[in-house]
Amino acid sequence: MPVAGAGFTKYLVPEVVFGWGALAEAGHAARRLGAVRPFVVTDAGLVEAGWLDELSAHLADAGLRPTVWTGLTPNPKDHEVAEGVQRYRESGCDVIVGLGGGSVIDAAKAVAVVASNGGSILDYEGVDRVTAAIPPTVMCPSTAGTGADVSQFAVITDTRRRLKATLIGRALVPDISVTDPRLLTTMPDDLAAATGLDALTHGIEAYVSRAAGPLTDVHALHAVQLICSSLRDTVTGPVDPAATTGMAQASLEAGLAFTNAILGATHAMSHQVGGLLDVPHGVVNGVLLPHVIRFNARAVPERFVPVARAMGVDVAGLPDDVAAEEAADLVARLAADLGCPSRLSQLGVSEADVETLATTTLGDACLSTNPRDADRAEIAALFRTAL
Repeated sequence: MPVAGAGFTKYLVPEVVFGWGALAEAGHAARRLGAVRPFVVTDAGLVEAGWLDELSAHLADAGLRPTVWTGLTPNPKDHEVAEGVQRYRESGCDVIVGLGGGSVIDAAKAVAVVASNGGSILDYEGVDRVTAAIPPTVMCPSTAGTGADVSQFAVITDTRRRLKATLIGRALVPDISVTDPRLLTTMPDDLAAATGLDALTHGIEAYVSRAAGPLTDVHALHAVQLICSSLRDTVTGPVDPAATTGMAQASLEAGLAFTNAILGATHAMSHQVGGLLDVPHGVVNGVLLPHVIRFNARAVPERFVPVARAMGVDVAGLPDDVAAEEAADLVARLAADLGCPSRLSQLGVSEADVETLATTTLGDACLSTNPRDADRAEIAALFRTAL
């Protein structure tokens, strides 16, 4: 029975098609959304790996004639979005199909926003700034980490301010997400490591978020469990279909968790580093997350006990703060095992950058749901600890 006065939560999800070989459904998915001339956003890596050719064949089987745009780079830029919008308008396309990792899917969302709402993509930074309906979207992720294919987020680099602008709102939730674990098998090892650490950060930050709830908790913890049991095998060994499928599911579940529970200080800080230096987002998360766990655990150590358990720690009899420390240490060890750096200085961050990074972090929407309040001095101290 519902508890009177317990309140309620809103839970945003797209239609999800999941499983080995699911890419074959992409043409039917676009067709069901009214596509005649889909606009496919992808990148050179997906073209080289052969996934664009396969997608194009599936679209053709559904009677669709796509236009392909590949004019984006990792951490997509504001001017690239503007070029994509121009191409979309010139092509007379309708449904937008994203085939790729988080950069591709964020760019596809951004093109959809500006194509229907006008202006510049940076006009829509913040929460619920997109007011007009966007073109229907189908997203086909090729990495196991970003969760962009199910989320209400898009992150675009503001090249003038040299930071990542975060857009949040229900308009950005894709209509259909098509997750085919086969696409993960062509990821370079460094990308698999980075996106896996991103997914782990999504799961942990969503679980301890101020906006977390029963529906997000179950997805967040299961994602953490899957990542800790599968990620190493997808990076360090031959293709393992079980591990690959596990990571695809983990990315999906972590995405379902964080799109509804939002995130925390790790992402708020990581966005600033990525905007400043154009470095892989998941790698930055892997450096920052252990420090943020320790910072947050001083306020809510009990929230990290289930996280530690999901990571494989025997928490029976452990004090809450010790379990939280174990979780932080496990994140650091996992990142090291994957060959990722352990310090921000290894990525090019210097002491001279800290005050600017701390200031811009305060304006990131992800900070609002961090389980512990953090002021500018505390954020700066976290950055220095991670240097």
